[in-house]
Amino acid sequence: MKKFFLILTALGLTAGTVLGQVDLMNKVINNKSTDSKSGFQFTTVVNAETTPVEDQAASGTCWSYSTNSFLESEMIKAGGPAIHLSPIYSARCAYIDKAENYVRMHGAVSWGDGGEPHDVVNMYAKYGAIPESVYTGLHYGTDKNDFGEMMAVLKAMLDEIIKAPNRGTLSPVWKDAFTKVLDTYLGDVPPTFEYNGKTYTPMTFAKDVVALNPDNYVEFISQTNSPYWQKAMMMVPDNWEFQHDWNIPLEDMTSIIDYALQHGYTVAWGADVSERYFSWKNGIAYVPAVNPQEMTAEERSEMFDGPRPEMDITPQNRQEAYDDYQTTDDHGMQITGIAKDQNGKEWYIVKNSWGTTNDYQGYLYVSKDYVKYKTTSFMVNKAALPEDVKHKIGI
Repeated sequence: MKKFFLILTALGLTAGTVLGQVDLMNKVINNKSTDSKSGFQFTTVVNAETTPVEDQAASGTCWSYSTNSFLESEMIKAGGPAIHLSPIYSARCAYIDKAENYVRMHGAVSWGDGGEPHDVVNMYAKYGAIPESVYTGLHYGTDKNDFGEMMAVLKAMLDEIIKAPNRGTLSPVWKDAFTKVLDTYLGDVPPTFEYNGKTYTPMTFAKDVVALNPDNYVEFISQTNSPYWQKAMMMVPDNWEFQHDWNIPLEDMTSIIDYALQHGYTVAWGADVSERYFSWKNGIAYVPAVNPQEMTAEERSEMFDGPRPEMDITPQNRQEAYDDYQTTDDHGMQITGIAKDQNGKEWYIVKNSWGTTNDYQGYLYVSKDYVKYKTTSFMVNKAALPEDVKHKIGI
């Protein structure tokens, strides 16, 4: 069971979904072809600068790793230092706020270590930032994240707290106790720390070194069951903040992403990675014209051996996949560039947080049709938006 959990959480899935994700795990780790890399010839068109690939290991913190990487690229573009921000600091801040929300809602919301891109920006605005070199979250001898026990303990603790055993009222110290558990597993957050010979707090480090305005970021979704160019709630369990995002037409998703990348910006991207046509090992994701379930065994074994025709993506089949759970909120990554294959077709270059053991040292090539079909949300800098989009959302 521990081995199963480590594999599963390394794929960015939350602890609370472990038992229900056996089939998903088997699909993701077995999606590969032997001759994939020789079958694709990619040429980079544009690629923004970013920091080195990291490994979230046994934690469901893909959202924090990917969005902090996104902010790191934003720092580089603004002329700041190319450093890793602490994704575990962002995550622990979110866990405390999420716990308060869980208690306030009497446990009637999801709990786990998953999150959304906006969580990182919101935590940055409220609590600042810390360099990863100062706060790693590796507190008790581990060299990689291992959140299974911690998240289970926190969940059990919260479930007892909401029973309000103290004569029908909550203990006034429950939040202190919760925070002490985080301190025990992840380490105390330093109130001040040294960076380049100066002393900072998380808030002054955010203001003076990171120097990004949290109000400059906007998140988009695309769904047919609410009006376009209005804000709508992202209806996924990990949206524990109940945030509303701009709902846009399908065709505007890739046009916004393209515009951002062509102007040197990156994109924080949330997506489904549960399908057989997503291969972490080969670093390829696309939507084949033929459903893999209808392929022969030989055809499935060759799915990633080179470019293949793709399914026509429409707002209707995208929504159907979302409504019937074919598209789920699995994983957060960072879109950093555009490449062309040998046929001239454009793909997105995507930075992942599962280490560097795949064919492209931690990166993937993802087709635009895959992004259209399997995106749950994405975030960009307001400055990276086309003028017509800015006008439509009132910027």
